Amino acid sequence: MAIAQKKERAPFNRDVLQWARKRVRLSVESAAKGAGVTPDHIQRWETGADLPTVKQARKLASVYDVPFMELLSKEQPKIKELELVPDFRLHSGAEAPNEQYELLLIQAEAEQTRLNALDLYDILGIKPPVLDDSFYWPLGKNHEAAATAVREALRLPMDEQYSRKGNDKAKFISAFRNYLERAGIITMKNSGLAAFGARGMCLFASSLPVLVFSKEAPTAQAFTLAHELGHVVLKESGISGPIGSAPSKTRERQVEDWCDGFAGAFLMPKTEIVRVLQPAPRRPERSIDDGKIAAVANAFCVSRHAALVRLVELGYVDQDFYWRVKRPQFLQQEKEFKGGGRPEYYGSRFRSSRGDLYTGLVLEAWSNGMITNHNAAEFMGIKNLAHLDDIRNHFRT
Repeated sequence: MAIAQKKERAPFNRDVLQWARKRVRLSVESAAKGAGVTPDHIQRWETGADLPTVKQARKLASVYDVPFMELLSKEQPKIKELELVPDFRLHSGAEAPNEQYELLLIQAEAEQTRLNALDLYDILGIKPPVLDDSFYWPLGKNHEAAATAVREALRLPMDEQYSRKGNDKAKFISAFRNYLERAGIITMKNSGLAAFGARGMCLFASSLPVLVFSKEAPTAQAFTLAHELGHVVLKESGISGPIGSAPSKTRERQVEDWCDGFAGAFLMPKTEIVRVLQPAPRRPERSIDDGKIAAVANAFCVSRHAALVRLVELGYVDQDFYWRVKRPQFLQQEKEFKGGGRPEYYGSRFRSSRGDLYTGLVLEAWSNGMITNHNAAEFMGIKNLAHLDDIRNHFRT
């Protein structure tokens, strides 16, 4: 008669198991769901009544975002506690299950990308760029003046927007990312933000700040990036929600209003709006024709939502028209956006998710023999080396 082999067990520390779960703010039920076990399993492991198998522990390490070997530590590992950046979404209602945990993982990926970039600069013997002090403005200062100054600092010409016709307008987001990255600002794309009503995230640092944008139409992404750039200008890390929100006097609302105003002024300068629509009327109109909104959106490669918010701010149309009539329509359209379009090559999604500044550092170190094939693949989050070759073959310096 065959004897069933006892499953492999290892001396996992119950205190570390509990610490790892609480570190990422997961409930017992959520941890159990992620690991594919029952809540009773988690409780028994954390009380020492039982031990997970090695396979189960590896799954826990993945769910808790800690190295597997840390679960064998005799005491709590000295790993920096994850702390979510300020949340400026100002949403109402209950959070989705695991929301904070998922947002923490997105933030952790962005932070690790920045640290990797600093390592790559060191490997290459290059000093990483640092934003000049003139780039920063305090919250109380006029966002119009700040937008003008920052646009000049980035050397972003209006022709990058005006010259684009038809489908080429959607490519402005790529050009915009390039200007930001030339200044030393890492831009990343993470579609996971959209699931939690977030359109962007900013991790501020004087050297290599990180801007993360989500799954939106390319013209909407331009406004999101400009908004997160506003957070950099204010030296404010944070998570941002949809454009516009009910007025309030909280500091969070003031920051978001300033960044929305900055984004509008940055992408659609007042002097340029006048060229498209003529000067604003003495009093805001009660409504505005869709054709005029579209004219502004098309001229500046932004969404119609962003265009109308800017027109309200400049006094072309009454804000009640935006709040009562158009905003609900815009939010519904944004909610229904599916994206689409086949990528030029498979590796492009890895390149897009990390941006060309970071990708370029990886490729330069790899091509110069300073890091191995395996290292380069790890830096890019790629398992198939063929995809790494695809990125190098398509990458334009």
